[in-house]
Amino acid sequence: MAGMKEIRVKIKSVQNTRKITKAMEMVAASKMRKAQERMRAARPYGDTVRVIAGHLRQANPEYTHPFLIKREPIKRVGLILVTTDKGLCGGLNTNITRMALGKIKEWQAAGVHIECCAIGNKGMQFLQRLGMNITSQAVQLGDKPHLEKLIGPVKVMLDAYQEGKLDAVYLAFSRFVNTMKQAPEIEPLVPLPAHALDAKAGDAKTHSWDYIYEPDAKPVIDALLVRYIEALIYQAVAENMACEQSARMVAMKSASDNAKSVIGELQLVYNKSRQAAITKELSEIVSGAAAV
Repeated sequence: MAGMKEIRVKIKSVQNTRKITKAMEMVAASKMRKAQERMRAARPYGDTVRVIAGHLRQANPEYTHPFLIKREPIKRVGLILVTTDKGLCGGLNTNITRMALGKIKEWQAAGVHIECCAIGNKGMQFLQRLGMNITSQAVQLGDKPHLEKLIGPVKVMLDAYQEGKLDAVYLAFSRFVNTMKQAPEIEPLVPLPAHALDAKAGDAKTHSWDYIYEPDAKPVIDALLVRYIEALIYQAVAENMACEQSARMVAMKSASDNAKSVIGELQLVYNKSRQAAITKELSEIVSGAAAV
């Protein structure tokens, strides 16, 4: 059995750790509310822009943006991986990187060339370990998404798509479901998927869409598609940040609860050891008195 001094040191160490995890839990809970508010505020705008972009796909205007043209066969793809900058958030990063790894292996088996964009330090480290070709990156984003930090790295992938160097670009991120659940997703960013209209608008296909453009179709559609990409990227990062704070709060609460249990067990061992030492001393005193 360990000595009482050693047990006291262990108890003190676990208590100090519990103070840290408890403080991190409270900080994450505070940040989580703000992150969820930003995420929910951005959802209606992103969904509406996606619906309009989906309608443009059916409108068949005189000008068709490259983002609306599906290319076959797909030989070169881009992957934008959104993760966190910091750890201690449970299995959040592990789940999205595992899904991304499965997709990467699927593409590699089909002989598809892959170029990657990392948003978040954990995703960049993951792609570096795999030896992937990282064309752009955005790290140290802080607790609030800033579009000016995001659109630059993403534009590298979009420019490559418009120049014909990539046949498709995919976005991998964690979608916020609730505080206890975060769902990893990989969805096509460009070209605009044909199911976007059905999934978001929910309109019955009983009519076709047509628009009147002023002054003409090209600048209007170009501007709208840029807003579409910006909305998707911002929403993905906002969702991921909400997931990060939720997962961190849950993980730190679990760590604090486990630390409390460990402290109770160590306290019990300490009491047993202390009682054994007292009993031994009493036995020695009694034995000495009897010998005299």
